[in-house]
Amino acid sequence: MRKVLDVDVAVLGAGTAGMLAFDAAVKEGARAVLIEAGQYGTTCARVGCMPSKLLIAAADRAHLQQGAVEFGLRYEGLEVDSKQVMARVRRERDRFVGFSLQEIEAIPPEQRLLGKGRFRSNTLLEVGEDCLVKFKAAVIATGSSPFIPEELQVLGDRLLTNDNLFELEELPKSVVVIGLGVIALELGQALHRLGVEVTFVGRNDKLGIFTDPELLEEALKVFAEELKILTHTRVRHVEKQDAQVTLTVDTPTGEQKLQADYVLVATGRHANLAGLGLELCGVGLDSRGVPECNPHTMQCGDSNLFLAGDASGRLPLQHEAADEGRIAGRNAARYPEVREGIRRSPLSIVFSDPQMATVGQRVSCLAPGSFVSGTASFASQGRSRIMGVNKGLIKVYADCRSGQFLAAEILGPQAEHLGHLLAWAHQQGLTIQEMLNMPFYHPVIEEGIRTALGRCRRELLRVLPGGEPTLGILV
Repeated sequence: MRKVLDVDVAVLGAGTAGMLAFDAAVKEGARAVLIEAGQYGTTCARVGCMPSKLLIAAADRAHLQQGAVEFGLRYEGLEVDSKQVMARVRRERDRFVGFSLQEIEAIPPEQRLLGKGRFRSNTLLEVGEDCLVKFKAAVIATGSSPFIPEELQVLGDRLLTNDNLFELEELPKSVVVIGLGVIALELGQALHRLGVEVTFVGRNDKLGIFTDPELLEEALKVFAEELKILTHTRVRHVEKQDAQVTLTVDTPTGEQKLQADYVLVATGRHANLAGLGLELCGVGLDSRGVPECNPHTMQCGDSNLFLAGDASGRLPLQHEAADEGRIAGRNAARYPEVREGIRRSPLSIVFSDPQMATVGQRVSCLAPGSFVSGTASFASQGRSRIMGVNKGLIKVYADCRSGQFLAAEILGPQAEHLGHLLAWAHQQGLTIQEMLNMPFYHPVIEEGIRTALGRCRRELLRVLPGGEPTLGILV
C-alpha cells in the first residue's frame, strides 16, 4: 500500500536552490516536503565550486613558485605529488559536503523523501514506487548534469567531467579538454599547472564569459601564451584503445590527431528535467523542454509550479540559485498570492589566471549607440606590474544620456574582487562620476578601475558637451 502525504509545498531537489526553497516555504508557515532523487549534498560542494577551487589552489601554489625567478628567487625543482594533491581535494571537498549534509539531517525525517519524483498532475507527485505526494504548489529545483556530445560517449572510463574528475586517485599525464567555457578553462589551466599535458579544443573562439570582442581577443592572446588552444576545431572521430584515446579533429589548418589519457568534456550542462512528467502539468516548455518562468517570481506561467537554480537553465551560479530558491519557496507557500523578489546585479567570475569577471548587463545586449565605454590595460598598471601580474584589460560601459554605469568586463589580477566592487556600484545605480568620487588608494590594483572610469567619463563629456547632469567633483 502506498504512503500518501498531503502538503502545501513539494520541493524537488535538495541542492542549493531546493534547500533554500524548502527553508523559505517553512518560514512562511507552509507544510513542506523536500524530495531528492540522488545523493544529498549540493552541486557546489560535491562537484562544482569547492572541489574545483581546491584544485585551482594547488595549481596556483605550484605556479607561484615557478614564477619566482622573475623576482630573482630560485627554488629547487618543483615536484607535484598528484596523489597528495587529489587526496587533499577530496578530503576538503568531503568536509564541505558534510556541512550541507548537516543541514539536511536537521530537517525532520518525515519532511524529506529520497526517490525520483514524477508529476502525475499539477497537484500530485509520485515518489519512488511507494509514495504519493499531494501538493498545492511545487518548486522544481532538480539541478543540472554535464552535457556529453554523442560522439564522445563511447569513451567510457576515459571520459571525464567535473562530476567524476575529482575521484581520480592521481592526475593523468595528458588530457584533451573539449570546450572553452568556464569549467573548461578553470580545470584545464589547473591541470596544466600541475604538470598535465593539456590541449583545449573549441568549436569557436569564445573563451570564458566575455561578449565584448576586444576582451575576447585579449583573453585568447593572454591564455594562448601559456596553453595549447585549438579554436574553430571540431572532433571528427574518436577512438579508444586500452588506456589511451585518439581524437581526429578538423582545425582551420587541416586534420590533426590528438592522443591523451583522458578527454575532459566541458561543453555545458543541461537541466535535469527528463522523466519529471512536466507535460502533465499544463505549463509551457521552451525548445529545451524547460518550463517558461518569470525570473522575478520564478512562477511558471500562471501555474502553481515554480522553477529555481540550474534547472531553470538561466544562470548556473550558486548565489543565483540561492536567490531563486528563496523567491520560489516563498511564492510557492503564498500561492496564488505571488510577489516579485529582489534580484541582484549580475556578477560572474572565472577563477582562471588572469581571472575573468563580468558585471551588469551583457555587453552584447546593449543597444548600439546607447552607451560609451572606457578601457584600461593592466600591462603598465603600477601595482599589477610590481606584483608581476600585469596582464589583461578592464572595460566599463555607461549610458550615453544619464552617465549611469551599465556593465563591466574584466580580464586581470584579482578580478574576483574588482568585480564585487563594480557589482555593488551597479546595484546602487551609480553614475560614472559618482564612482570616480569614491576613494582610491595608491598603489593598488583598483586604480585600474579609476583609469577605465576616467576614460569612460571623457567619452561621456564628448557625447554630452553640457556635461553629465550629476558630474559633481571633477576627477
